[in-house]
Amino acid sequence: MIKYLGSKRTLLPFIGAIASSSGAETAVDLFTGTTRVAQEFKRRGLKVLASDISTYSEILAQTYIVADGATENIDEIKAKLTYLQNLPGKSGYFTKTFCVDSRYFQPKNGEKVDAIRDELELNFRDDPHFPILLTSLMLGADRVDSTTGVQMAYLKQWAARAHNDLELRMPELISGSGSAVRGDALEVVPTFETADLFYMDPPYNQHRYFTNYHIWETLVRWDEPESYGIAMKRIDSRDEGTKSVFNKKREMPVAFKKVIEQAKGKMVVVSYNNESWVDASDISQALYDAGHEAVSLMEFDYKRYVGAQIGIFNPNGEKVGKVGALRNKELVFVAGDASAVEDASKAVASLRPPTLF
Repeated sequence: MIKYLGSKRTLLPFIGAIASSSGAETAVDLFTGTTRVAQEFKRRGLKVLASDISTYSEILAQTYIVADGATENIDEIKAKLTYLQNLPGKSGYFTKTFCVDSRYFQPKNGEKVDAIRDELELNFRDDPHFPILLTSLMLGADRVDSTTGVQMAYLKQWAARAHNDLELRMPELISGSGSAVRGDALEVVPTFETADLFYMDPPYNQHRYFTNYHIWETLVRWDEPESYGIAMKRIDSRDEGTKSVFNKKREMPVAFKKVIEQAKGKMVVVSYNNESWVDASDISQALYDAGHEAVSLMEFDYKRYVGAQIGIFNPNGEKVGKVGALRNKELVFVAGDASAVEDASKAVASLRPPTLF
């Protein structure tokens, strides 16, 4: 999967154990991002609906959640990837914007992106494998980028991986079916049917995924937007329409509570962060107010995102900021019937006893 701030990779065994212990057959993964959690649910046999507002997230969900790995023609997909891989590179918008005007990728890899993405747009847009092919390109570009994991800046010196050649690989498809819905959480949640398990991992501060991963938005939309600043962000990053209420300190707590109230899940699981704008006690209370009989709160201590460990540098490479806290705490709330919540807590504790409070 692509490098992603807030990824729940390390929490997957615990979240998966909660799903299995509940006996859930259906699940919703709201704010799905790279779909890691949705994939874990699908691997455990659940029918999953993955939802996010990001365009690139929808493509990932169509690949990993909607596509059925048991029925897709893998040989046919691989043949298409081979064809795309062999296209000669050509310089275009992507190369100029992200390789010349900035230094996210080596020009040789930018030219491959331009050639492959143009071909996808011209001759594969209506191909049923379009999302899978585009996902492969996104993953290939991610493996040769020169960032710490977010696209608000690129490294002063080239990352070693940036010198590698971009390679299209077959995404690991998962057996089973699912669905993907792109849209604002406040608008789409009321339209969802009741699920056995409803999982949510909302943004918890001012950092916007639209700007943190603006290159993926452009790669998927392929709309050649005007860009600005050293990071070459999309000009529409300044538009109110691309700004989420979940990144606004005053508005986010109210919106978060409303989503919890409207989440139609027999069991609701919320993962959050101790650096957020909402206190743990307020989240627990919101879950009780939504009608859940019991709420369990588990705490996990983890090393922070690497950007917090290296400080802040200006365009000249001079260090102008201090290293932040090196660890943070991930909070997992489980709400539902008392017996189901107890079973979930026991399932997590059997893997690694967390701090409960």
